[in-house]
Amino acid sequence: MIRGMSDAAQQVEGHSDPTSDEDQISDQERRKRRRKRRIGAYRSAERVLARPGFLGTLRERLALLDRVQDVYDLDEPADIYGNGVVEALEEKVAGLLGKEAAAFFPTGTMAQQVALRCWAGRTGSPTVALHALAHPEVHERNAFSQVSGLRPVRVTSGPQLPTADEVRDFEEPFGALMLELPLRDAGFVLPSWEDLTEVVAAARERDAVVHFDGARLWESTVHFGRPLDEIADLADSVYVSFYKSLDGFGGAALAGPKSLIEEAKTWRHRYGGQIFQQFPTVLSALAGLERELPRLPEYVAHARVVADALREGFAAAGVPWVRVHPEVPHTNEFQVWLPYDPDVLAEAAVRHGEETGTLLFADAWDPKGPGLAFTEVSVRAAGLEWTAEDVKSAVAGFVSRLEEEAGKAEAVGAAGAVSR
Repeated sequence: MIRGMSDAAQQVEGHSDPTSDEDQISDQERRKRRRKRRIGAYRSAERVLARPGFLGTLRERLALLDRVQDVYDLDEPADIYGNGVVEALEEKVAGLLGKEAAAFFPTGTMAQQVALRCWAGRTGSPTVALHALAHPEVHERNAFSQVSGLRPVRVTSGPQLPTADEVRDFEEPFGALMLELPLRDAGFVLPSWEDLTEVVAAARERDAVVHFDGARLWESTVHFGRPLDEIADLADSVYVSFYKSLDGFGGAALAGPKSLIEEAKTWRHRYGGQIFQQFPTVLSALAGLERELPRLPEYVAHARVVADALREGFAAAGVPWVRVHPEVPHTNEFQVWLPYDPDVLAEAAVRHGEETGTLLFADAWDPKGPGLAFTEVSVRAAGLEWTAEDVKSAVAGFVSRLEEEAGKAEAVGAAGAVSR
């Protein structure tokens, strides 16, 4: 049996067998099966660049709370409707971000809607200027407009954060400028510190408030060369996540002026976020702040080593074109682009993990044009064990399977052309 591969996965893998039913299933079902195999390969892999906790078992997730008594007194009463340990987390986050106060929310979607709704009441404008690739525009089903009566307008759709000139010269008024730091869908990119300060100043020239979507703000300190509180000080309000970088069970926080946070807690209740007890999630957030936050700069530094090794590995393997974006990663996450069909890349990545126990590319591959696809790479604690040579060796193993899968796809395409 192939290492790390279940009987069911081997049956799915049997697409090269002429008696297989693989050709009879839909593309959607084929991708669904491959995703299941990819997660199985991740869980059984001996080597990965990151082991995000959310893909773990319930037992593994509960283990996150081991030794949590080191960060909070477990003999304190449990929280009820946001007191106790929830208030302790809020106070800690406010201190880290240098803000007057903070409020815990069950989701970032809720936190940001509440923040911008509160700002709209203060500015008198429901219009929120943001990037076309900002999370609320791409991933939240128009929640700003459908739920909160806000009107998002797109300052730019380019592959980087808005510039000061784009903000200053935007053709219609807005009450708030929302900046996602880093901008995930553009490649986890950040502006320079100088550009960021100029963008904020341009918004203020227009009497607009500035809100940071800081879901991954925690790991931006290396790129900016500034501590968290100095970065957050540029914005009127900041949202941060507890599970994307800190490996918590979930949850988010909104930080800003005390009067804003007091109103935000009222809206949190109205939006259904005043949950009876949240201590498991809150304790996991406190654990993440204690254990993962100090390690993020190390992850960012090693991501740059991995990025260089990937480029060198693909060049040595003879791949005609590859792009690591950004060339020098701004955080511990970045994109890799390759000139192949996403299904070919995905199959090669899964096979590599199943057959070797080393999963180089653990995320999905998405199309970016004909014969072009990209994936996201994250480097965390597990990735620190990889040397540059380890990465290059893994690239060679991946490319050998990629060539095999590309050859199969080409043969299938040729056979289809003949049959037509």
